[in-house]
Amino acid sequence: MKIRDRYIAKTLLTSTLLVLVVWLSIYSFFNFLAELNDVGKGGYTILAAFKYIVLQFPEVAYNQALPVILLGCILGMGHLATTSQLLIFRVSGASILRITAVTLKNAFIFVFLLIIIGEFLAPISSNFAKNSQAKDMGNVSMSINQKGFWIRDGDNFINVERNIDGKVFSGVTIIEVNSSNTIQRVIKSENAIFDGDSINMNSSEIFSIDNISSFDNISLKERNSYNKIVSFDQDLIDSLEKEPKNLSTLTLIKQIQFLSDNKLRSEVFEAELYKRLIQPFTLLAMILLAMLFIFGSSRETTLGRKIFFGVALALSFEMLSRVVSAMAFSFSFDPFLSAILPSFILILVSMILLIRKSIS
Repeated sequence: MKIRDRYIAKTLLTSTLLVLVVWLSIYSFFNFLAELNDVGKGGYTILAAFKYIVLQFPEVAYNQALPVILLGCILGMGHLATTSQLLIFRVSGASILRITAVTLKNAFIFVFLLIIIGEFLAPISSNFAKNSQAKDMGNVSMSINQKGFWIRDGDNFINVERNIDGKVFSGVTIIEVNSSNTIQRVIKSENAIFDGDSINMNSSEIFSIDNISSFDNISLKERNSYNKIVSFDQDLIDSLEKEPKNLSTLTLIKQIQFLSDNKLRSEVFEAELYKRLIQPFTLLAMILLAMLFIFGSSRETTLGRKIFFGVALALSFEMLSRVVSAMAFSFSFDPFLSAILPSFILILVSMILLIRKSIS
């Protein structure tokens, strides 16, 4: 049994790696053609463009994990089926459920490896690729020179006109309000340093507003320095310029927690987080659906055509799941239920059909 399981695992690994190489090759070809338009700008050479493409490989592999693993597993099982090896396995005592379980086990191993790559290696390599490309072109790196931002932190509204690498701020304005949303103080400073816990401002002007009487009294105080403790960190500031899909899972969780604590909408980030968390369940549903076609009868049509239909339906399901999540977000449905429900229903139906096929 162990020998058979290792043989199936080896076949699935070979097929998945082959699909991944082909996928990355297609990506490299078309993106290299696109990068050729920028070759010659500053010191951006063909070698620099090739380096940029290669450094994007971890992010591409992570983003395309589901279809790559699905195609790899199904092509591997399809090879075993077309060479009658699956038939031999079944005659020797391996049930459909046992073979499916081995396939799913190896698929989840691939998912785990790609998640490690996507969460830890991909952000580093992608940021290095973008910074290196900007440097070669003679542009200022986006991570070094960012635009300003507005952010709410509890009862404070903070505006930064210019954010340099998430550490140096210029044109800082902090508006403090009370529980009745009335402005109490406004602090302004030309320059500030952010150390991850507080904004340390230089030469600050503090405008205090006394609205107890019928007329608002505004008083001005000037200080050489003023420190404002905040609840956000540099990762959250860096995430302000990025789409939710480009954030790491840890940053997504921190972003959701920060927005929730400040009573701000976080549905977009929650939908992205739930989509990532249910990826293993989505892959499980897709593989179970495709396995129904692999173990199906070949009397009516060829096995190759059945495998093609199985893969097409599985990929269509993955696309349908994204559409359902987007629609649920538009109609204010629970993002977690809208993400997990299609996969759960398909897993349940596919398991019932596989069990029936296994005992028939």
